[in-house]
Amino acid sequence: MDFPDPTTVKKVACVGTGTIGGGFVAQFLASGYEVTAYDPGDGAEEALQLLLDQAWPVLERIGLKPGASRSRLRFTNKIEEAVAGVEFVQESVPENLELKVGIYKTLDELVPPNIVIGSSTAGFPMTDIQKRCRFPGRTVVTHPVNPPYLIPLIEVVGGEKTDAVVLDWATTFFEAVGKRVLRMDKEIYGFMINRLQVALFREALQMIAADQATVAQIDDCLTHGLGLRWAVMGPFATFHLGAGDRGLGAWMDSFGGVEWRAPYVTETPLPDWTPELRAKILQQAEEVIEGRSIPQMIEERNDTIIGLMKLRDTCRINAAEKG
Repeated sequence: MDFPDPTTVKKVACVGTGTIGGGFVAQFLASGYEVTAYDPGDGAEEALQLLLDQAWPVLERIGLKPGASRSRLRFTNKIEEAVAGVEFVQESVPENLELKVGIYKTLDELVPPNIVIGSSTAGFPMTDIQKRCRFPGRTVVTHPVNPPYLIPLIEVVGGEKTDAVVLDWATTFFEAVGKRVLRMDKEIYGFMINRLQVALFREALQMIAADQATVAQIDDCLTHGLGLRWAVMGPFATFHLGAGDRGLGAWMDSFGGVEWRAPYVTETPLPDWTPELRAKILQQAEEVIEGRSIPQMIEERNDTIIGLMKLRDTCRINAAEKG
């Protein structure tokens, strides 16, 4: 199959323009692409413009690429118009498997077989999504971290029928967009981001359900503790520093066989999602939210993440220069 050159793509389509799809629209526009967007929901176009109002100043601070302009967006409520003449399609409809299977069947019929179709699914394997496609080889998971226009990472994962060249194509394309691509060699539910995120969330819910910790305590544990370290280096690099000058091997010899077993972890499933647990979380979360509006919290998050990324890059360069 002769696919377009992923480094010279000029026009893309975004199918679904909610939080994730709209974030992709912003990212693509900021990277200089012409974007057609489709979403049949009531008020979808207005909601997308509001998202862009919020995202664009952030993208300006990060740095716009040549040709970046909000004027290069065209919104349509006809899916066939959205995908006409594009060189890549990003699907971001709600996280419902049958809905995604149906959308992929429609896209497969509308889009030439040499055009890659990516899905932002948070956990469904592409093998399940591509099952009704005539040309499943060009389908691939392209799952971002929310918000896509701010967080660099994106997961690229194929299904059983995805062509290897399509994984290469998606990797090169998103690197050209400016993303940090995490290409997974094996397909699993939840991929990597959500497998790790849900594992931590499971432990948090267990502690809250058992009155062992509050929402505020758990958020503090991450924002003032683990999260600060993880923003600089991951757990393995962190543990490499955990045994003094002896490194990761010594740390594993000392702690690796102990800390990941009971009683350090509960090794039990998620607690029952009861109305009582939901109410407890919402009540305790008020201490974390502190009366701030969602726009206020988004602005604080964006400012902090931009600052962290710039500081991290500067510190890494400085450390390398010092040798």
